[in-house]
Amino acid sequence: MLRKIFSTVAISLLILFTVTLSAQNNSPIPVQKTSKIKFLKTEAFKHTDVGNPAIAGTVTASDGGFDITAGGADVWGVKDEFNFVFIEKTGDFDFAARVESLTATHQYTKAGLMAREDLTPGSRHIYFQIFPNNNQRNKNNGGFEYQYRQVTDGEMKAIYPVRFDGTPDFPVTFPNTWIRLKREGNKFTGYAGTDGKSWKEYDSFTLDLPEKIYLGPAVTSHKTTEITTAKFRNIGNILK
Repeated sequence: MLRKIFSTVAISLLILFTVTLSAQNNSPIPVQKTSKIKFLKTEAFKHTDVGNPAIAGTVTASDGGFDITAGGADVWGVKDEFNFVFIEKTGDFDFAARVESLTATHQYTKAGLMAREDLTPGSRHIYFQIFPNNNQRNKNNGGFEYQYRQVTDGEMKAIYPVRFDGTPDFPVTFPNTWIRLKREGNKFTGYAGTDGKSWKEYDSFTLDLPEKIYLGPAVTSHKTTEITTAKFRNIGNILK
């Protein structure tokens, strides 16, 4: 009888312990709330192709944002090819935008927010970016990814989601895919959202970029012979 009771208790504890571990492994990502964005005028931005893509990019101001058409081999490796819409920004910032759509020219077509040291192809930078959909990619099961180049002309690296199977924690949800990049000193943090007010932190990385950098939307088709179009809207600074 005692053996039976002990076995029952042991099994119950094992089930409880297993459930607890599972809950820890699948704990929800905290949500940060913001309430106010100051939208920026499109006239404040410039644009350029970086890395001399075979197909030149074009930018059209539309609905308080931009339709960015870009070619380019990629933003990856030791040099980049993409179209960049930017402002020059000094010091800390909290910058956000809504991506209404992104044409799926390639599985690795990319659009996102970039903080870049200069406009050379091998420049150091932070790039918090999205893909055109939530298909499985390498170690990523969602549409967001955090990338950076730590050394000039060095290899880029990526930070992947903690979980890369099952339901993605960071899916793209066009036309309401919100993306945010925040700088505090040399710490750069990427956030994802769906409404411009509730944000899940993706990850952060510390990179000693200069006080004054180039900041804004960056788009590459990842296919030198074809273009992609990204529609950025509601571009602005988060005030609180």
